[in-house]
Amino acid sequence: MQVASPKLWDVRGYDAARAEALAARLGVSPIVAGLLAARGVSTEEAARKVLHPSFDQLHDPSLMLGMSDAAARVLRAVDAGEQILIYGDYDVDGTTGTVVLRRALQLLGAETRFHVPHRFTEGYGIRQDVLERAKAEGCALVISVDCGIRAHAPLEWARANGLDVIVTDHHLPDADEGAPPAFAVLNPNQRGCAYPDKHLAGVGVAFKLAHAILRERGRESLVKGFLKVVAIGTVADVAPLVGENRAIVALGLADIVNATNPGLRALMEVAGCGDGRDMRCSDLGFRLGPRINAAGRMDAARAVVELFETNDPQEARRLAEHLDARNRERQVMQRAITGRAVAEYERSGDRSAVAVIAGDGWHRGVIGLAASRIAEKLARPCVVISLEGDLGHGSARSVEGYHLLDGLTSCADLLETFGGHAQAAGLTIRRENITELRRRLHEHASRFLVDAEERAHVVKVDAELDAAALTPALACELEQLEPFGAQWPRPVFLSREVRVLREARVLKERHLKFEVAAGEDARPVEVLWWGGAEEAAATPRAGDRIELAYAVETNHWRGEKRLQLIVEEMRRQ
Repeated sequence: MQVASPKLWDVRGYDAARAEALAARLGVSPIVAGLLAARGVSTEEAARKVLHPSFDQLHDPSLMLGMSDAAARVLRAVDAGEQILIYGDYDVDGTTGTVVLRRALQLLGAETRFHVPHRFTEGYGIRQDVLERAKAEGCALVISVDCGIRAHAPLEWARANGLDVIVTDHHLPDADEGAPPAFAVLNPNQRGCAYPDKHLAGVGVAFKLAHAILRERGRESLVKGFLKVVAIGTVADVAPLVGENRAIVALGLADIVNATNPGLRALMEVAGCGDGRDMRCSDLGFRLGPRINAAGRMDAARAVVELFETNDPQEARRLAEHLDARNRERQVMQRAITGRAVAEYERSGDRSAVAVIAGDGWHRGVIGLAASRIAEKLARPCVVISLEGDLGHGSARSVEGYHLLDGLTSCADLLETFGGHAQAAGLTIRRENITELRRRLHEHASRFLVDAEERAHVVKVDAELDAAALTPALACELEQLEPFGAQWPRPVFLSREVRVLREARVLKERHLKFEVAAGEDARPVEVLWWGGAEEAAATPRAGDRIELAYAVETNHWRGEKRLQLIVEEMRRQ
């Protein structure tokens, strides 16, 4: 699938004089201050929060609706010796949240068990049969993690049968029914919740409950130690790295070098993160997160909880290698399914505002990743559906400017089940309803999105930069703006009149590496273009003059920091 090279650089603007004044007050370079201003961070107070994340930036958990009742009920269960079941989701958000909450409860002496459903045999969400079994086996309290906000029927059964359930979730509630009939619901996105930050991941909401109960028992000093795992789940779930999430991830990253948990240490080693020094947000998102997620996508996700709970280094290594193997399987399967989905899309000739692509027997564990990849390539929302008989299981991913869950809600009569949030969702649908779903989503999305082909020809740039300014010192300055992630991406610069020094080399059959210079006497700078080998017509050649849109990184090699550019887009002059 080829997308034509962009024809427009969309460069953000900012008031240069205001940026200079902000730079003087903050003690940063005008480039850093300009980037802050371009992203709407214009006051000194807001800028200092961005540049210096701290534990004080985390909100008081008691501000969340339902927290007082939830914490009190949990502590009553602890004191009475009641069995508590942690019911987590199978993705990285749910499993890391299960690890956090179970550990906090164990520190208080609670008797806990956990259940993480199997993606293929049980599916997403709270099931009544699991609640029935928990009740029969003596559980008095169930706490969900990253699920439950739409589980009305199972929670009606729990309430009628004397089983208390506390829901911790971040997905959007049903627009008509509202919150489910649980003992307490913790979700910053539910009606009436005045919690200041609506962007917490599921692991973040579970962490808030853990914070509340530990503080109530005078053990708040332990809370910071949980942020390493909360950071992994937050980044891997692609939660926005603004506000509280930014502080969570920054603090977790800073502390990961001090990790003593055998499972986390083993996972870092097999993922190539070493001892955690110089780890970045991208390591959480592209190294640790996928290996944790692979358990639920390809196998049983309970292996993740077992990894973090074992105290045996050898067992930790075995489990980490198991997750690593599942991740390699996932990569192969993802490429295969993405290729088949793209082929089906191109064969169909469909050019709707939302790409709805279905195929028989596609691996359900990777269709969400395929949808994300295709949405990025096509610059339009994408739904990928795996058909099994008359029923299809789908994963959907959106693009900027379109609220995916609102779109699915407008088609609710066509769907068996659905849920999610603005950028990602899951659904089940009858085979015969797919064509109508495609038509209705096209109608709905067309009211909100400009033409996808136009979006595909635009590269958003933070600032235009003279290539002569590319120095290791600049890369170090830009590190002040980390962590980068969803809604706080790495700054993208545009430089013109860049000269290619050497022919590009192909790495692993997919990526390109080459060197550029800003002028005849400029120092060579290494450039990496991930996936660039797929754009054969654009491969740079020695002597080419190019315009380059790129991010700036420092590459750590044998104790030396070197400047490195990561290509966002390139075009010849």
